[in-house]
Amino acid sequence: MKKEKVVIGMSGGVDSSVAAWLLKEEGYDVTGVTMITCDEAQCGNDPSRDARIVAEEIGIPHYTVDFRDAFSTFVMDYFCNEYLNGRTPNPCVVCNRHVKWEALLGWAKSQGIHYVATGHYAKIRQLENGRYAVANAASSGKDQTYALYNLTQDQLAHTWMPVGNYEKDDVRKIAEKAGLSVAGKADSQDICFIPDGDYAAFIREKTGQEIPKGNFVDRDGKILGKHKGIIHYTIGQRKGLGLSLGHPAFVTEIRPETNEVVIGKDEDLRTETVCAHYLNAMGVPDLGDLEGRRIFAKIRYNHKGDWCTVKKTGDDEIACTFEIPQRAVTPGQALVLYEDGFVLGGGRIR
Repeated sequence: MKKEKVVIGMSGGVDSSVAAWLLKEEGYDVTGVTMITCDEAQCGNDPSRDARIVAEEIGIPHYTVDFRDAFSTFVMDYFCNEYLNGRTPNPCVVCNRHVKWEALLGWAKSQGIHYVATGHYAKIRQLENGRYAVANAASSGKDQTYALYNLTQDQLAHTWMPVGNYEKDDVRKIAEKAGLSVAGKADSQDICFIPDGDYAAFIREKTGQEIPKGNFVDRDGKILGKHKGIIHYTIGQRKGLGLSLGHPAFVTEIRPETNEVVIGKDEDLRTETVCAHYLNAMGVPDLGDLEGRRIFAKIRYNHKGDWCTVKKTGDDEIACTFEIPQRAVTPGQALVLYEDGFVLGGGRIR
């Protein structure tokens, strides 16, 4: 019997390494690929080194493929533009759609291989309506479905996620038992292309722009002080403002058109209705099909989620009214809708 071929994206971390090992153990013809997305000096390490060693340990071929152009266009440029326009980007969502899947699947197909796999903590289900959706992983603490809401039906139909059925501790135990050299490797916490966490320096270098200072104002426009440039701030931020107002101060709005950062109190951060555009329907053909329904939704990666009612407000826009006002709703982040543990779809918060 001819073994099914699959390309596994290998980052050099324990999750994708175990995913590759599981597929090999299950009898698949596995090819490892490390995607080069930025220069080693910029990324801070060489991901292909550990991935190459693990591939040798598992006994699978390994390739390094240059995806720097796609990553620069779809992820880095987007990241900079969002901050420059007063929004807080979610680069993993964009990278997943356009690089980790679109570019990798394209490469796989060019090699005559029709499936890709990753080390993400999620599952893929085909629903009764025939559509594919990402579903919650067994490991609730590591679940990555929020960042995968933007994948297409074609991408999902050609993807496997082997570690979605395991807890993180179990994945490390598998790596140890298999003798993989990355079994004890720490998880990456930073944005991969900004390892030092200095977003502002990256944006200045990437765009060649000097970011102008401006005014902190209250919601009525009263000037409260000077800010360092809007790219330094996000909704809900309290630290690093340098303001003494006699009460806790928070960023409640960013106004790029006037270069102002609006300051308010904690209660000013609460809102019931969240609007999103750049929609992607996943578990349903159209998010308009959810009109009037009570749906569970998340507004950021580490949000516990809450119940809301969905309304279609345009060809590419929905408005979700939450039963409990949500704190620090942030333009640029994702609004992701769930039902029975799988993703119905989502969009980018306006």
